[in-house]
Amino acid sequence: MHVSLTPELETRIKQKVASGYYNNASEVIRDALRFWEKNEELVQLMKLEMLKERLLPGAEQAKQGKFVAQTVSEVMTELRNA
Repeated sequence: MHVSLTPELETRIKQKVASGYYNNASEVIRDALRFWEKNEELVQLMKLEMLKERLLPGAEQAKQGKFVAQTVSEVMTELRNA
């Protein structure tokens, strides 16, 4: 595989290798890709938590019987008009 990098990225990779923490550019790239994957997982978890937080008040109201049953098309119309 051949990858083209901007001069800035190439310089940053060379700096990481020069620091002695990595033996070569491939190790830097592999580590960066692992970090990227973990970051994506974290972002998805954060989105899920935010969604749960936003749904919690409605779930609590439903448990108390304080809700209005609507069809999907009614909800969609309401959302469009909001």
